[in-house]
Amino acid sequence: MMESFCNPRGGFWRALAGIVVGGALVALLGKEVLWGIIALGLAAALVARFISFEPPVVSITTAREDPLAILPPLARALFERLPLPVMLLDGGQRVLFVNRDMREVLGPGLERRHVSAALRHPGALNVIAEAQVSGEPASTTFTIAGSVERHYEAYAARVDGGLTALLLHDVTAIRRSEQMRADFVANASHELRTPLAAVSGFIETLRGHARNDEAAREKFLGIMAVEAARMRRLIDDLLSLTRIELNEHVRPNLRVSLEPIVRQAAAALAPLAQQDRITVVITGEAPEVNGDHDELAQLFQNLVHNAIKYGREGGQVTVTLGRENGHALVAVRDEGDGIPREALPRLTERFYRVDVKRSRERGGTGLGLAIVKHIVSRHQGRLVIESVVGEGSTFTVLVPAALAPAELENLVESEAPIPVTEVL
Repeated sequence: MMESFCNPRGGFWRALAGIVVGGALVALLGKEVLWGIIALGLAAALVARFISFEPPVVSITTAREDPLAILPPLARALFERLPLPVMLLDGGQRVLFVNRDMREVLGPGLERRHVSAALRHPGALNVIAEAQVSGEPASTTFTIAGSVERHYEAYAARVDGGLTALLLHDVTAIRRSEQMRADFVANASHELRTPLAAVSGFIETLRGHARNDEAAREKFLGIMAVEAARMRRLIDDLLSLTRIELNEHVRPNLRVSLEPIVRQAAAALAPLAQQDRITVVITGEAPEVNGDHDELAQLFQNLVHNAIKYGREGGQVTVTLGRENGHALVAVRDEGDGIPREALPRLTERFYRVDVKRSRERGGTGLGLAIVKHIVSRHQGRLVIESVVGEGSTFTVLVPAALAPAELENLVESEAPIPVTEVL
């Protein structure tokens, strides 16, 4: 302590120097002038302490830790609420900011990762690099694979401050409408050709030699009515399938209870079941799901209808409701002839029929299970098909149980989605 005090830079010498300088100033200027100088010095020190015209050290540190500190809160709030997925990148292509819509597309936890780890699509990465190098906006289209394909247009542009902005525009509905239009024309022309040919042939016959044959006229008119009804069902199913596929990428968000829907479907098919003396039994309970009431009603009506149509006369159709691994479960089992194993993977294809003759005799269009598959896909569920020849078949639908709002916010989608249809 004494060494520090006696040091030239220590307190003793500083005090001694102050006494000498103060005495000299008093001798030269007088007490009043000296106290005025001291007062001005103190005022200057206070101003310098509380008012600074240079950026504080804290802001520099914050800017280094968070490059987005240059964005005012209003800009952040605006980006967060934009109805488009938005991503901001730094010069090294690290993700600095993503808004809510971008997190829904790519998932959470993207900040501070390299963009190639968050967006694994070469086309989108190329337009980001191109925009950063050239300074000109660039765009491309890409597809995110999954149980439901999503199509996006990506726009990248370099902005001030070394940032690059990436915006995504969902064009899935446009792409689907184009594909649906082409599929509808192809399918309709193929499937409608046979009943139209039959109706046209019978009309020519009734105009010709059967003009005055009352028995033939009644027979042909009956066949024409059946074929016309088949065409109407076919068109209805095609339109329904097209509408479902068009909205397949949009998940329903209304909470619905499955048990009333299943019972409603069974009640609507009661007359058909009575014709074949088939009993429909419904057991169990299932949790609520986020779903579309009308589509789920169509789904279970198609499954129960198939179970009645291909079940054993005088037998039973059992519908079991339950819960399994966070999913609502509905299993429809018949006691029919079963389905050959080699035919199981193709059951949900459009117009595929295991027994074409029996299907047409029972009024089938070949689209029922295709509609079921796409409704299940829209609800992010699974369709499991089990069948044993000679014993019957079971079609099980698994749909995620409805979550509370807090659980929905923390839900992380799997990068490898489970197939919509499983064959066991």
